[in-house]
Amino acid sequence: MTIRSVLLASLLAGLASCTAPQAVPRQDVADHLAVRPLKVASWNLEFLAERNGTGCEPRTDVDYAAMRRIVDTLDADVIAFQEAENEAAAARVFDPSRYTIVMEKRHGVASGSCGGKQPGQQFIRQAVGFAIRKGVPFDRNPDVTTLQLGNPQLRSGVDIRVRAPGHQPTRLLAVHLKSGCFQGDRAQACGVLQQQVPVLEQWIDAAAAGPDRFIVLGDWNRRLAEAGDAVWTELDDGNPANADLRLADEGVTPQCDPRYRSFIDHIVFDRRAAGQSSGFAEMTYAPGQKHLSDHCPVSALVSG
Repeated sequence: MTIRSVLLASLLAGLASCTAPQAVPRQDVADHLAVRPLKVASWNLEFLAERNGTGCEPRTDVDYAAMRRIVDTLDADVIAFQEAENEAAAARVFDPSRYTIVMEKRHGVASGSCGGKQPGQQFIRQAVGFAIRKGVPFDRNPDVTTLQLGNPQLRSGVDIRVRAPGHQPTRLLAVHLKSGCFQGDRAQACGVLQQQVPVLEQWIDAAAAGPDRFIVLGDWNRRLAEAGDAVWTELDDGNPANADLRLADEGVTPQCDPRYRSFIDHIVFDRRAAGQSSGFAEMTYAPGQKHLSDHCPVSALVSG
């Protein structure tokens, strides 16, 4: 299904009516999850601001409403998101009656102008978080602030443990790594990314030695599926055994933007979760359709 078809269906039904799939009533969440896998997703929201007309991707009420319809149609149980200014901004896309929003506690520094993309507009804070379906119990672990490398402009990771009814406990880490080192090691940003990789590996190795299966998902800003990618090789070393990782998008070519042949938004399963995962999907924009973000949502399923 394309995002264009989602929006068209909503418009035909009447913008004044509630056309999105209905939220699962809280008392029925256990039954809902007991009969289907846990659906996890990630979406970089591209400078999602709290207020209309602000940030490097200024939006209108119509844009925010369209983004919320996309989330409703995605119908994921847990969504990692990136580039939201604050909880109020996230709530414009993730319906608070359906989702609990948790975000990194890093304050960040919103400074500088957007340049040629939006002359005169100012940067906003870009933060990482999760939207978790109401009624799905979860615990929040301390943010992985070491991913910041002491720099308030770099994002920390958000670490939660989901205890979905009918499923094993699952630990999830939402990340947004340094941009600009999409492959190889020669770009200026690669030095920073290369410092984040061992920090992330430390978290992975500790989680792999723990009792719960885990998933790392978000905007990695790296084409991990490229043959021989050094970052993927370092992380996917199988030591400890549960650090034998799997890319949900392995073997899939992205369709979100024809300029790109490989994903940078990834859902990565540990060995335990990989054996119960399936159904990777990308929700795409149709040709000519307005891109409400420069990224498309990706999702996957994990059962058991």
